[in-house]
Amino acid sequence: MFRRDLRHDSCFFSFLVSLSRSLLAFATLAKNQTSKGFAPVTIETPGHTYEYVGAALDWWQADRYCEQHFAQLLLEPQDSERGSFSKLLQSHHIRGSVWLKERDSVLHKTKRRRGHTVPVLVFRDKTDTKYVKVLSDFPALPAVTACAHLQWDTRSQEIATIFSYAVPAFINEFQLRGFVDEEGFVRFALIVHGHHSPYLPVFRADGQWHHFCVTWQQDNGTWAIYADGKRRAAASGLCSVGPCAPQAISGQGTFIIGQDQDSLGGTFRAKESFSGNITDLHIWHKVLSTEHIEKVRSCWVVEQDLVFGWSSNALEVESTIQAVALQLLCPGPVEECRVLEVGSSGFSYASCLQPLPFICHYSKDAYWQLKRAQLESSHSLASRVNTLAVRTVIPDSVFTSGVQDMNLSVALDALDILASVLREGEVPVLEPSDLLAVLQLLKQVSDLEIQEGDELEMLEQLGQYYMEVAELILEEQNTGTWSLISQVIRGPMAVVELCDRMVSLLVPLLTTERTKITIQHGNIGMEVRELELSEQQLSDEAYMVQTPDKGRHDFIEVPVEEMQRLKSRGLHRVTVKNMWFGYGSLQRCLSSSAVAQDTAAPDGGQKYLGTSVGTAVISATLLSDQQEISTAVRYRLQHRAQDLPNTLVGPVCAFWNFSLSPDAGGMWSTAGCSVAKSLPDSTACFCNHTTNFAILLQVYEMESSVVSCVEQRTSKEEFTLQTLTFIGCGVSFCALMVTFILFLVVGVPKSERTTVHKNLILALAAGEALLMVSELAKPNQVLCFMVTAFLHLFFMAAFSWMLVEGLLLWSKVVAVNMSEGRRMKFYYVTGWGLPVLIVGVTLASSFNKYVAANHCWLNVQTNVIWAFVGPVLLILAVNSLVLLRVVTVTVASARRRSKMLTPNSSLESQIGTQLWATAKPVLVLLPVLGLTWLCGLLVHLSIVWAYVFIVLNSLQGLYIFLVYAVYNSEVRNAIQRMKDKKKALSFTNCSHPINYLSSPRNTTSWDTGRLSPAPETALPSPVHRDPPVKSITSRGNFGARIPMGISSIMSPERPAVELTAFKCSGF
Repeated sequence: MFRRDLRHDSCFFSFLVSLSRSLLAFATLAKNQTSKGFAPVTIETPGHTYEYVGAALDWWQADRYCEQHFAQLLLEPQDSERGSFSKLLQSHHIRGSVWLKERDSVLHKTKRRRGHTVPVLVFRDKTDTKYVKVLSDFPALPAVTACAHLQWDTRSQEIATIFSYAVPAFINEFQLRGFVDEEGFVRFALIVHGHHSPYLPVFRADGQWHHFCVTWQQDNGTWAIYADGKRRAAASGLCSVGPCAPQAISGQGTFIIGQDQDSLGGTFRAKESFSGNITDLHIWHKVLSTEHIEKVRSCWVVEQDLVFGWSSNALEVESTIQAVALQLLCPGPVEECRVLEVGSSGFSYASCLQPLPFICHYSKDAYWQLKRAQLESSHSLASRVNTLAVRTVIPDSVFTSGVQDMNLSVALDALDILASVLREGEVPVLEPSDLLAVLQLLKQVSDLEIQEGDELEMLEQLGQYYMEVAELILEEQNTGTWSLISQVIRGPMAVVELCDRMVSLLVPLLTTERTKITIQHGNIGMEVRELELSEQQLSDEAYMVQTPDKGRHDFIEVPVEEMQRLKSRGLHRVTVKNMWFGYGSLQRCLSSSAVAQDTAAPDGGQKYLGTSVGTAVISATLLSDQQEISTAVRYRLQHRAQDLPNTLVGPVCAFWNFSLSPDAGGMWSTAGCSVAKSLPDSTACFCNHTTNFAILLQVYEMESSVVSCVEQRTSKEEFTLQTLTFIGCGVSFCALMVTFILFLVVGVPKSERTTVHKNLILALAAGEALLMVSELAKPNQVLCFMVTAFLHLFFMAAFSWMLVEGLLLWSKVVAVNMSEGRRMKFYYVTGWGLPVLIVGVTLASSFNKYVAANHCWLNVQTNVIWAFVGPVLLILAVNSLVLLRVVTVTVASARRRSKMLTPNSSLESQIGTQLWATAKPVLVLLPVLGLTWLCGLLVHLSIVWAYVFIVLNSLQGLYIFLVYAVYNSEVRNAIQRMKDKKKALSFTNCSHPINYLSSPRNTTSWDTGRLSPAPETALPSPVHRDPPVKSITSRGNFGARIPMGISSIMSPERPAVELTAFKCSGF
């Protein structure tokens, strides 16, 4: 067990303790100097204002100082500006080094340190008796990483053993040794299987705490040594002599801290013992990545593959070794921070813990807006709060306050008093200075560092007060005040950012018994929860919030697929943070904020009126080992009612991107987000990342002719239309595929007509199949884009082949001087080449405006839709002329036949014949010419036309199947021939096959329609036969039946031209 008695007469130990606390004391001194005695130097330029603070602070405190004064730590100047800026500072007698903020840093995440209280082992002198044994069973280690915090005794110059691991078969199995060289560097050497690496410098022997990690793996004996987050040495070959055999570090050994084992677990020598302090030793049976080593250095434990974690219960400590609890100030994400050398105009790096002067940067307008707010302030809120608190909770000016470190108790009292003052309405409308003072206090509370020994139960109450204050300052009456300080605070999303920090403070409250904490106060809610990924059954993890409207909810969830992906990465648990801000002054201020280019209103289409935030703001963040994890989310938000007559509202899924336009605090963006489902009162979205989300409503002015139709369509009607489309397309797809298979299988004779039919069927079937599954592609932006492009291609191809059908029919009516082979090449170019050209040009010219916001289809709010509508209207116009010509020829032919064959028929009979001659080509040709799509021009007039349009066109495939398969004489004859052939083959197995083959039988010629002789009369004959003459064949009387082939009898000089493009029977 650890001994807690501290020998105060030990000068050495006093030195170590005082050294470990020196940084905190120095920072406190610097902070007091900043707040008491050093006035900032103000430097003004035409566009910016700078405040030079001469009191030295470390990088994190300097960053917090500027943030709490509504400024930014000076960003790294551009190369072209470096010299002039350095001269500007020198003109104000500023010299030396000042802190900088690098431009590529993440602006909305603060770099923070935290105190980490750990048991420290104190090895006072080099002896042969002091040791610490690790009480853990070690498995065989094919790879290993060992990390610890170390404070080296600078008085010792001899070799020291930090730790040694021995097994019965080999004493020097795994060992780390070091010494101080003549230049003052501590050199480390790693020993594995008795093989010794060279001693290499890793850090200075300066008496400071340093973090080190050593890694090794059996593949090639690769090893590395890290110090303070940086790799100091690395090589391979630390394994057996000769070719490196795959030999792991043996298991079931003895691990000793501070001594070299000359026998298993003993036989120590004083000259090889360790002198100094060591703590926070962890061992993993894998090689940690650089990212994980950085986490470990920052005092976060990587639990995956952990063999030994630092714990007093897992150590056997020799009685003379002192053990104390010490608070380490863990480093932040980076060890060194950027520094500007004013005199030399150069850049350098320095330890982030080193105190240096710094410069806070304001934009010119923000600085004077802040000054104006202070000058015009009545200080009523500050006076009232400070009077109740009997101390200064809110300073008179944000310029005079320094960096204040609050403890939990002080923060709780301050927010309690502030919430009560705001709640009771003693200050009905906040002044700009009051609002700034409240935000400054919230910043200080959000920077609170929870210390061991704090009563964590107070944290939840602190969160309640924090949410209440945030809600009170976002109330309706303060909307005008927010706009007056918009440039100072860089937008109202500053409140969301502060609340996110507050949620992070609640994480220590999570335990195995309490895995979720939810706080809801009026219009603001927050939740933090711990999720175990080791469970067998994972499910969607949703955060659901009750909206003010009864029975309606907003929610955001992590899909179960993402949870499975995180589990497959080896994560055992994750922390989820959620926030929700109901509609209020936050959204009203955000609606006037800048919108990124990808969310801006498109060109063309309806007249764009504006964009507003029409929903709550909801957020999700996933953490593992206190580091953010990228994951996809789904969310659904209820729309705020829009009382805007004669307008069309288009929802857009968006998120607030803090890194865009940092001077304004960020912008709305849609990158990685898409609309999954849109209803009149809500919208569901899918995004491939986590952050703060909302629904932007883009408002367009509608034409008066369209208004009535849109107003009449309810969500029920939209659902009915979608259902009819899906059912009709499904039936048509099946019918088209059956038709296509029949054309291939039954042996329909090859011709231009059947080739064109098959291409039309193929294009239309592909388009309808994609249309049925297009809704499933909406969550995936890339997949939705691809589906849209192929839908455009296949439907454009379907209409192009409808045009070919019309051209083919025209060639049968009007003489065309072109061979059949040339015609088919022209048809293929028209049917497939033209659609590819149209889609390619459209993608090249309008790539970013191609897809609609709510569906996987062309964007109807831009000119992109004309890449489909324009060619379709042209094709329908051409096919309408073709149909008119066909009807004219058919009616004329029917009139002539009627006069020739039934000259004495009644007037009613002649009228009926002509009406049927008119109706028949219209009914037969409508599906392949696509003329039913003309109903789309009438959809805006009434919902009835929408139903008619969907029914006619979604069932187009079924109509083609009935007319060109079921009632097609060519298909039916081909099927009959197959039956006859099968019957003939069956007779070959019978006793009298000759009788069947020799029986006289009349067959109909496919090409001529004439009766062919029986097989035995069809032998070659020298008798000359006249060429076949085409005739009008009938079934029964003309009055009752229509000819199977529509013919036109021409003059002897011009042979007859049959309109056999669309043969059909059964009418």
